[in-house]
Amino acid sequence: MQPSPTPANAPTVIVTGASSGVGLYAAKSLAERGWFVVMACRDLEKAAKAAQALGIPASQHVILEIDLGVQDSVHRFVDSFRQLNRPLNVLLNNAAVYLPRLKAPQRSPEGYEISVATNHFGHFLLSLLLMQDLKRAGGARPGEPARLITLGTVTANSEEFGGKVPIPAPADLGNLAGLEAGFKAPVAMIDGKPFKPGKAYKDSKLCNMIMSRELHRRYHAGTGIVFNTLYPGCVADTALFRDTPKAFQTIFPWFQKNITKGYVTQALAGDRVAQVVADAAFAQSGVHWSWGNRQKEGRQAFAQPLSARASDDARNSRLWDLSEKFVGLA
Repeated sequence: MQPSPTPANAPTVIVTGASSGVGLYAAKSLAERGWFVVMACRDLEKAAKAAQALGIPASQHVILEIDLGVQDSVHRFVDSFRQLNRPLNVLLNNAAVYLPRLKAPQRSPEGYEISVATNHFGHFLLSLLLMQDLKRAGGARPGEPARLITLGTVTANSEEFGGKVPIPAPADLGNLAGLEAGFKAPVAMIDGKPFKPGKAYKDSKLCNMIMSRELHRRYHAGTGIVFNTLYPGCVADTALFRDTPKAFQTIFPWFQKNITKGYVTQALAGDRVAQVVADAAFAQSGVHWSWGNRQKEGRQAFAQPLSARASDDARNSRLWDLSEKFVGLA
């Protein structure tokens, strides 16, 4: 574990998946704002090289190991964070795995399909384990609440154009039949239907957005914590797409830059995430912040409605209960 030489009164944020892409650039932007960043990553060496390459000062970050697809690793991370003896002002759930070329599901040590295990169960467990840390610390400035911010995606929100794209299928949790059946082999999809790796990713991100709304409903009044999601624009050239075909990795950024006009750079996306983490304008809880599908110069963030698939209170409550069971908290 690295030492923590930053003054104790510097606000502290945990950023999952901070070794590349949006998470890395959000860490950089927050460090530039004076925050102390806990970079929560699977690959410590990769994270250290990335932080050095971007010039994130050693005095303003520490790197701790976490594999969100392994629940024991999540628990160990929480223990390691608490050993730093720092307040936790913001938790930023950013990390994700996207494995669209899988022919058969990969599974976590607990036996769950890996996209849901990592993107949803891992962040859900981490959020609940750190809830009291957030409540106790409060926000970055006196009198402000702590925040728990989760990176959403356009592909999981059918209120936005990208969420309507039927390749391989839109995000849809159905009636949670796969979870109700125990979510272990041969079950690999939340809706209990045949395995589609790209849809598994979309479904897991829909779960992220639903759980943020449930966190707001269940905890905001009692804790004051701000629970929000955001979509910073299409960052089409990050490591998230490393398991896609090489042709896709060339064509997709070009398509987003020239056809949809949805493309944003990693640096801009990271700065937008940092705004939602740190700025007073984003202190309202229960919001999904978006900069839209088509990028426009000077566009400000706005509150984007979520789809009906994310707004079914009874199903959302059942998803919460089942998720608690699968992460060992019920």
